[in-house]
Amino acid sequence: MNVEEMADRLEIEDLLTRYATAVDTRDWDLYKTVFTADAVIDYTSSGGIRGGLDEVTKWLSEVLSLFSMSQHLVTNRDIRVDGDAATSRSYLYNPMATAKRDGSLELMFVGGYYRDRLRRTAHGWRIAERIEDTAWTSTSPGSSSPPGGRSDQPG
Repeated sequence: MNVEEMADRLEIEDLLTRYATAVDTRDWDLYKTVFTADAVIDYTSSGGIRGGLDEVTKWLSEVLSLFSMSQHLVTNRDIRVDGDAATSRSYLYNPMATAKRDGSLELMFVGGYYRDRLRRTAHGWRIAERIEDTAWTSTSPGSSSPPGGRSDQPG
């Protein structure tokens, strides 16, 4: 791997981290910097929507407002760069919580994968297409259910 390839991979890894930071801090301006203007984002495997950047940003901001916390951990990144295009497949682990009346947290866990097509732009690497593949969900550690069907399980 040459220096340019390493630099591309590091920039893409930073981009994937910026995505998680933006979602968990609810910074929707930062979220939009992760994607190309014409990006297609698909959260349907977790019961969400598929659409363009503005539509999905609006939906995600509304759905995540139902949760008092979330942590999107993006790991095991398989990044393949080919000139000004790239692909990435990464694991996601996403604990989320809602506050109960007694102040304790009701926890939910989501696991799966992000499949991304990326494009080099004048502003650096951006995701042109993101597909979330939810592999499992659970509301208690040690048990899980098949993915899909719930609209309150955002990417």
